[in-house]
Amino acid sequence: MQKAKRIFVIADFKGESPRSIFLEERRLVKGFIRCGCDVQRFSYRNILMQYNPFSGKHFRRFMPRFARRTADDILSKQIKTYYPDIVVLLSMKYMTTETISAARNAAPDATFIGRDGDPFPETKPERIAAAKQMDTVIMPSAGKFLRTYKNAGVPHCAFVPFSCDPDIQYHHNVDDKWKADITFLGTAEHSKLPRDEDRYILAKKLSNLPNAKVYACFGRPKTQGMDCFYAISGAKIGLSINITNDVYLYHSDRFINIPACGTFELAKRVPGYELMFTDGTHLRYFDTVDEFFELADWYLKYKEERERIARAGMERAHNEFNCTKIAQHMLDLIETGSYNAPWVEIL
Repeated sequence: MQKAKRIFVIADFKGESPRSIFLEERRLVKGFIRCGCDVQRFSYRNILMQYNPFSGKHFRRFMPRFARRTADDILSKQIKTYYPDIVVLLSMKYMTTETISAARNAAPDATFIGRDGDPFPETKPERIAAAKQMDTVIMPSAGKFLRTYKNAGVPHCAFVPFSCDPDIQYHHNVDDKWKADITFLGTAEHSKLPRDEDRYILAKKLSNLPNAKVYACFGRPKTQGMDCFYAISGAKIGLSINITNDVYLYHSDRFINIPACGTFELAKRVPGYELMFTDGTHLRYFDTVDEFFELADWYLKYKEERERIARAGMERAHNEFNCTKIAQHMLDLIETGSYNAPWVEIL
């Protein structure tokens, strides 16, 4: 019998927040365990918080040296005594080169894989510096974002999409407070990134419609925990649009979350998306704001066609993007250098 691989996972699991239920990090840990691996979790940011007297917006700006040294020492000791086969950084956000060096010294024979789910990595030099110490970097995008890491000298870069968890992501029967014709979960714009005008306009228009609900923009509260999935399930149509929509295969988790919850998805067309979901079969793509509302009006009138596509989208999400399958793709990538999927992109 083949021994189970030991995987040491470093991430910001947000254990202090109800948002933790919603995170990709949680799903991937579950996927690794279901693939037969043993997993040891380490929430690096939470350890930093315990030893840093500053909080909120000052948390990273005023990071005492002793807090970082203490966190790195705790991390190294846990890695050293676990003897991992693989160390996975599902978030490189808080990592420094010193932290990565300490972790690698504690497990010199382990494979190190880092993940970055954010766009525009070229704007985060500290993250690129940490990534250069990885054996592999994965992103839920390809194109220029993935090439940024390859050009920086990372040996192995790969596209790995977001996952879903069919155990909790399916079409829920919800209270009336969640019901809407159209919903959008996400900010209208990011303060430090270029604005996508279509996203801003769509979010703004939806915020003013009586039959639509938006969350986390224009003064509307965020959803937390299972409420994220209830909000999606309660809508007839879910809007998926990114902060940028011209980068090959780039997507946020809402692109997977909406069909996984059995809701009909209207998604802004992005190069490569047809490899993941087929237009007219699993969802519908749009190119302009006007086309979005034309399609929305049509599918709101034709319930049977809308629900047929929504069911096919949920089946596709649950079969091809469930957390166990995505975790296995990552394990295959580590073992063989690639994995088997129509959208595979390796640099």
